[in-house]
Parts: sequence; structure tokens; C-alpha cells
Amino acid sequence: MPVSSAAGANAVPVAEYTLATILLSAGDVLRSARDFTRTHDMIAARPRGGVGAFGITVGVVGASRIGRRVIELLQPFDIRCVVFDPSLDAASASALGAEFVSLPELLTRSQVVTIHAPALPETFRMIGRDELALMADGATLINTARGSLVDTDALVAELATDRLRAVLDVTDPEPLPPGHPLFSLPGATLTPHIAGSIGNELRRLGHHVVAEVERFVRTGDLADEVTSPDLARIA
Repeated sequence: MPVSSAAGANAVPVAEYTLATILLSAGDVLRSARDFTRTHDMIAARPRGGVGAFGITVGVVGASRIGRRVIELLQPFDIRCVVFDPSLDAASASALGAEFVSLPELLTRSQVVTIHAPALPETFRMIGRDELALMADGATLINTARGSLVDTDALVAELATDRLRAVLDVTDPEPLPPGHPLFSLPGATLTPHIAGSIGNELRRLGHHVVAEVERFVRTGDLADEVTSPDLARIA
């Protein structure tokens, strides 16, 4: 029996969440808002240092459906995009609108790093202590993929120094236990796994399902069929 996936439809809101988060992170908006709420001091809560999206480098880890959509959404902005994915080469990355680099180079060069890789044995804690240490002071890590891709303890240690920032829609463990350090660290912004399809976005999934059924009845084919080789590289 053929199987279809709506992952492409679900990629749209995740990529849009990511784009919004990249722009807010580049402007130091999230930290500034937290500090303003806490201190009520407009001057003390203003963004620090060099902020803004102009000329920054965004690193996309994983050229998945979501990763590719993020790269596409970044095109109208004055933002350089670099990408790491073992399945890519320089030519294919360039066709997407990004520069292909190694993971260490991506982490070193990027002011914002966003993760869009699947949860596989090969990607378990792919962002650990050594990888986080490569990120520049003030850089932001965004994770909308799976919490297991990031070493939580290592991330907590970095955030505790106020050197990095993180926006996490997923965590490991998930949910976090009450009182976990990520809830209170000033550089952490947590959302409750809401980047994917919720609310109005569920209608897009419904439209996709109807379109796939109609296509299959009409042609016997599926636009987004899942095949056996896909199983080794999808989340």
C-alpha cells in the first residue's frame, strides 16, 4: 500500500517560525524584551553590541524540506546563508541559494545557527560541547528539529556564561521537568513545540491530504510518496 507524507506541508509553518526567529534574534529582540519586562528600564534593556540582520551569516544545518524552505525565505534579505548537509555538494547548495561548508565552518562563521536535520543515530547530539564552543560570542542557536540533536547539558553550560543565546521549540528531554535550568537562563527562549502545524495551519495539511487522494485516484501516483530508502533519512 503506497504511503504519502505531509511533511512538505508541515515544513511551511516551521520555516516561517524559523525566519521570524532569525530576524528577532539578529536584532537581539528576544533578550531585550525579557530584560525590559524584568527591569522596566528602557535604556538598560536596549539591544547590545552589533545588532540587526544586515550582512549577517545564517547557518542552516540540514537541507531537509524545512531547511530548504528556510534558505528560500532568506533570499530577499541582506543575509548570507551557509548550509551543511552530508548529502549536498557545493553545486547543489549554490542552486538552493547557499554556500556549502563543513559543520565546524558553519558554526564558526554564523551569527545564527538553525537546525533542520532528522533525528538519526548519526545526528544524536551532533551539537555538543565542542561544536557549541566554535560558535561566536553572542550567536544564537535555533532548534525546531528534535531535541536529541543538541547536548542539553553542554548548551546549559554555555548559556550559563551568557555567551550564547538559544531559541528552542524542542528539547531533550521533552517536556522539560519543572525547574530545569533552561527555564531560567537569560539567554534561553523556549516555546512549547509550536513551530509546526497548529490552528489554521492544520488546514494546509488537510488540503494536502485531499490533493494526494485525488491525485492517486486520478493517476495512481502520489506527489509525496514515502519509499523504503526514505526511511533511513527521515525524522
